Amino acid sequence: MTDEAASRTAAQNAPDGVLEQLARLRSGAGPFVIGVTGPVAVGKSVFSSALKAGLERAPALARIELAATDGFLRPNTQLEALGLATEKGFPASYDTHALKAALAAVRAGPAVFPGYSHVTYDVEPDLARTLDRPDILIVEGLNLRLNAPGEPRLVDALIYLDADEADLEAWFVARFMGLWAIAEHDPASFYARFRSMSPEQAEGFARMVWTGINLRNLREHIVHARAEADLVVRKGPDHAIVAVEARG
Repeated sequence: MTDEAASRTAAQNAPDGVLEQLARLRSGAGPFVIGVTGPVAVGKSVFSSALKAGLERAPALARIELAATDGFLRPNTQLEALGLATEKGFPASYDTHALKAALAAVRAGPAVFPGYSHVTYDVEPDLARTLDRPDILIVEGLNLRLNAPGEPRLVDALIYLDADEADLEAWFVARFMGLWAIAEHDPASFYARFRSMSPEQAEGFARMVWTGINLRNLREHIVHARAEADLVVRKGPDHAIVAVEARG
């Protein structure tokens, strides 16, 4: 079973323990905005999709939308001009003002959420979506620590996905190698540029990227969201949920 398949299998039961806690956190009318964050490769997208499916099974039918923070990354050309090309995913690499504005606007009416291509690894204007006051909005990704002290929260519930650093590295390398393999037949893929590497070189490069970029981002920035989260969902080595901790 591939790493992604294992993640999807384990995620099927992920929402059950979380749904009860989210019901406790929801209050008032209007869109209920749920943030899902955590380290690179922890499985935020898979978990969020499973969470959406679980919410859609609830007796009271609700209009549920899923969006990602990736669309609010600055375009690659802009990151390069700012000297941030090697720090994509760090807070400075996002248009945080636009992300905050979209999360505020969607509560009152239509709001545009930019799209991001996971083929070219760049912002893709054609993938932008307009969301109009959904009953529930799940926003997944990095950079969801958006509130300065004293500011109102822009998400109503924040879920932090947690795992051991060794497991995160293993998942990241497995994902990198899977995408590297697929890129052999897809010259448009971002990973095609690494096809000149041998498998051993590609794996070594993936581990270097993990340590030099993603692990540093985790320790310097991402992990601080854990203390601010309403729910901390702990994952084991096989991506299975091993604990759900409610905060506050």
